[in-house]
Amino acid sequence: MKFKLTETAALAVLFILPLSVSAHTGLGVVHDFEQGFGHPFSGADHLLVMFAIGLWATSQQGLSIWVLPLVFLSVMASGALLAFSGMPLMVPEIWIALSVLACGVIVWRNWQIKLAWAAALTGLFALSHGYVHAAEISAEADKIGYAAGFLIATAVLHGLGLLTGLLSPGLLKFARTGLGLIYTAVGLTLLVAGV
Repeated sequence: MKFKLTETAALAVLFILPLSVSAHTGLGVVHDFEQGFGHPFSGADHLLVMFAIGLWATSQQGLSIWVLPLVFLSVMASGALLAFSGMPLMVPEIWIALSVLACGVIVWRNWQIKLAWAAALTGLFALSHGYVHAAEISAEADKIGYAAGFLIATAVLHGLGLLTGLLSPGLLKFARTGLGLIYTAVGLTLLVAGV
């Protein structure tokens, strides 16, 4: 079986990519702005999805460049409010793993759909990410600071995805297969690990 350059590079990245499937333990952590800001960078699941939303927004073009990141941030904040209020969300970690897999397909296939459907799918991804970010913190934590931290970090990751899509469209077209492979492998790893 002969691999393309992008597929070989993607496989190499998988060996060095930190797959922090236990990034959501929350044990012995002071939950404040700093911890909130670091949380999206602590696991491949969050990092990949938030980056992919930026990439997808550029490939959809038009209003998507603003709408998709804003929908993600808004619904993510709503998911965090659900967790802060103690409301249950069924198997949020499974939804996160599925969002990684779906983002792999979106990036790989450069999926073009109507803005309303793209926004709805983005919101579906964001709800579980926001919920998991907030579900593990203690009652005495700085909830506002923590939430502000992970929302700002998420916006940064969206921005990196947007910049990548806008400044390197040729490179991105070349790398889509490799990125799709990375996303698929991470998503499957999270599902198999039972997140």
